Amino acid sequence: MASDIQDRIKKLIIDRRLPSGAPLPTETELMELIGVSRNSVREALKALQAMGIVEIRHGFGTYVGPMSMAPMIEGLTFRTVAGHFRGEDSLLQLLELREAVETGLIARLAGRVPAADLAELEALVARMEREASGGAVQADTDRAFHATLYRGMENLLLSELLEAFWDAFHRVRTDLTHTPPDPGGTFRQHREILHAVRSGDAARAEDALRDHFGDIRTRLRSAREERRAHDPEAPADPGAPMTPLQRVTDGA
Repeated sequence: MASDIQDRIKKLIIDRRLPSGAPLPTETELMELIGVSRNSVREALKALQAMGIVEIRHGFGTYVGPMSMAPMIEGLTFRTVAGHFRGEDSLLQLLELREAVETGLIARLAGRVPAADLAELEALVARMEREASGGAVQADTDRAFHATLYRGMENLLLSELLEAFWDAFHRVRTDLTHTPPDPGGTFRQHREILHAVRSGDAARAEDALRDHFGDIRTRLRSAREERRAHDPEAPADPGAPMTPLQRVTDGA
């Protein structure tokens, strides 16, 4: 019953073609339209608010929400963290999803990246080179590279999805002190991706991207095996101190 009410409110938004920020009918109007009690309407609206589909502004009314990927980010992050602390390969699984999305798109970009974006990618690779000389490529630089790479596709849903994967992955931490990233390798991998895309060589671009993800996968597997070797029975205690810590995808 509860899910049915939610579905009917979502259908109302779609049928009326209401954009984000548009006001929804009042609770009383929704009661009459759907034929349910006020409490049922309120519970449905609360559930939809948690999904980002509606926004309840107390004292003002209910509006169509931003419908962003934020709830998915939170769910994906929680699942990954929880799985990691249970000793599962949730980080590797998340990496495989991100790799599938990016390698599935890179061929479409070869030779088609706008000149302005190519210039920005060149600047980011140059920044990576400077950062690598200093000992570590910054995660923000890496993130900006991948965001700029796919920006020319002008696909807002794709941009949000890639951001969701990135946020979830980078908010998970694990001990990788024995498998630190090679900043020089990170710089060279991104330079190769850029050169391949700029030259229009789709196969080379895909290979370069797979090499990049392969390096991250190797580090994750190495950390997993080391963790299991030290404690083959029990997963990490989520309440215990985790030191030293390092972001999983520094230089990813």
